Amino acid sequence: MRLTTAELVKRAAELAAQAARAGRARVLGITGPPGAGKSTLAAALVDGLAPGTAVVVGMDGFHLSNAVLEALGRRDRKGAVDTFDDAGYAALIRRLADRLPGDPPVYAPEFRREIEEPIAAGTVVADEPLVITEGNYLLAPGGAWPAARAHMAEVWYVDLPDAERLRRLVARHQAYGKPLPDAEAWAGGTDQRNADLIAATRDEADLIVEWV
Repeated sequence: MRLTTAELVKRAAELAAQAARAGRARVLGITGPPGAGKSTLAAALVDGLAPGTAVVVGMDGFHLSNAVLEALGRRDRKGAVDTFDDAGYAALIRRLADRLPGDPPVYAPEFRREIEEPIAAGTVVADEPLVITEGNYLLAPGGAWPAARAHMAEVWYVDLPDAERLRRLVARHQAYGKPLPDAEAWAGGTDQRNADLIAATRDEADLIVEWV
């Protein structure tokens, strides 16, 4: 479905209003393949809502560290579904969905691309009625991913034509230090294998978004 930012903000505002009426937070998931624009959409929703309404908690904060990936022999495919702490992510999403007004803040990890590592307690969730969580594997069928999904009010899948998505991915890898040949190889290799897995979950989403 082709939707504008204003239309998506309106739908997110309805979820926030439901949370306020229920006296319990709502979690909105945004998923899709690498480079589809998940984090950009999440930020646009927060900016479009009233201040204090929403906060973004990224799944990428649950990346395993580079040292752990090296020890497991998975460093060369960082970003694959088994390179995340899915159980930790599910526990956090459950905790966020169970929050009540006046509860102490929740501190969530975040991923810093400039160092390619997760950082503990990088995001503070206070009394926002809507938590927006974005990441690749929100609809993945294995591991603890379904336990996380069970605590999300809705999950939106961001769709983007592959040519544009790959262009963005290559540009992003270059921006963070990869030479062009390496950026193209990673986008077409590891990233594309992950994208194929994620695309298989597309029909499980509550809303498929062709964001315009």
